[in-house]
Amino acid sequence: MEDMDFTRKFSLGDQRDLEIKAILTTVYQALQEKGYNPINQIVGYILSEDPTYITNHNNARALIRKVDRDELLQTVVRYYLNN
Repeated sequence: MEDMDFTRKFSLGDQRDLEIKAILTTVYQALQEKGYNPINQIVGYILSEDPTYITNHNNARALIRKVDRDELLQTVVRYYLNN
């Protein structure tokens, strides 16, 4: 019963970060395939939350909208600071 004396932390953060990375990668590739500058378009989307910055190609627009903008920014900043 000694094992019951502490609080165990449970986090899905790492899994969610991987999901967001997969979504961003797909969106990046779709934008690139359509001839857009992916970084500029994604930044435009993040700043404005206007989905028209993201192409419909390969369902990219629907995918990016599955991620809350704040969550997207947190993931990007966390990745940047950790790498």
